[in-house]
Amino acid sequence: MIEKPLTPEDVEFVTTLHGEEQISFVVLMQPRGDQADVLLRAIDDVALGELKDAVRENEEPEGRAAREPAAIALEYSLQELRKAGAEAVGQVIEDHPLDALKTVVEESGADEVIVLTAPHYVEEFFHRDWASRARHKVGVPVLKLFAHNE
Repeated sequence: MIEKPLTPEDVEFVTTLHGEEQISFVVLMQPRGDQADVLLRAIDDVALGELKDAVRENEEPEGRAAREPAAIALEYSLQELRKAGAEAVGQVIEDHPLDALKTVVEESGADEVIVLTAPHYVEEFFHRDWASRARHKVGVPVLKLFAHNE
């Protein structure tokens, strides 16, 4: 599960996690939407010392307006994973992302879930971040990684 397009560093990291083993990915792109509260994101920005980002939180597209940028980010990420030699398919998910994740794990027989995300300190503190919530839902190990910046 990702929130932003994968950087080259992200691609290298996730494709080499298991050494030379051939791996495949089902990438779920979670666009910004109702699940991500503007106030919580602003608090996270302040905690990270990114005051300019905190001020601009309301300028980022959300909901339906975020779907097209999310689809572009997903396609870019899939192409980069494939260039690195991995099999990769994916989809943009908006409604009930944890239910979609559970379904993908069951249908694909996934061995693990990787949640690649920016730090969300408030949500993490209360165990409301995607990785913490997924651990109680999917039935396989969940690895939480912090995404690299663009």
